Amino acid sequence: MLLADDRSRHAQPGAGEALGDLRLACDTPLGFVTLVEQAGALVALDWGASPAGKPSALLESAREQLAFYFAGRLRDFDLPLAPSGAPDDKRVWQLMAKIPWGKTQSYGQLASALGLSPRHVGQACGHNPIPIIIPCHRVISSTGALTGYSGKGGIETKRKLLQLESALLL
Repeated sequence: MLLADDRSRHAQPGAGEALGDLRLACDTPLGFVTLVEQAGALVALDWGASPAGKPSALLESAREQLAFYFAGRLRDFDLPLAPSGAPDDKRVWQLMAKIPWGKTQSYGQLASALGLSPRHVGQACGHNPIPIIIPCHRVISSTGALTGYSGKGGIETKRKLLQLESALLL
């Protein structure tokens, strides 16, 4: 997975309505999501369906990779990504992107590795504009508790993603 330089104008998930955005709605086991592309990179995965034009090759590839992920046949996404955010948030997302499929790390572990507070890591997870693909669902509390998820369905969606990856057995 490639996290490119900031080529997007997205500040929050679902915040982008910039001219030139390419969009593709995808039906997933968690409901519809909309993939958003700018300048040849994926910049957002928004919860819900959004009107779209003709999909690009990148958006088609992202939809296919999501389908394979939900079928349990893809563990690592291979897409150019350009999430927009504060420099420290980008550092958190870069490290989150390295958490392997089926594994979890705590907010504290990521914070320690980056010299940030666990709270800042939690806030960066909440600001993640490309959930699932940048796997913020793999970040849990130091006690193993599921403590929030910004996507539709909240903690229950996080639980389902971790169960899909066999990282959570209940």
